[in-house]
Amino acid sequence: MEREDPVEVKIGVQYAPRELTLESAQTPAEVEQVVTEALAKDSVLSLTDEKGRKVIVPVAKLAYVEIAESSNRPFGFTSR
Repeated sequence: MEREDPVEVKIGVQYAPRELTLESAQTPAEVEQVVTEALAKDSVLSLTDEKGRKVIVPVAKLAYVEIAESSNRPFGFTSR
């Protein structure tokens, strides 16, 4: 079974100068479901990145969540 590319998730937090960015092994639909459930429960948004690091943000402080396919572009010298 071929492994899918990671999903890039950007989280804007109120009053924070920078957004949080992580790559998740979950599908975009799974990430959206986690965000939707956290918002519905007015609790915390908890996501784990590909390396096992966990990001926890209270939904009351969320400004936005952006979900996109990760862009694994080659860099440097590559052979085609």
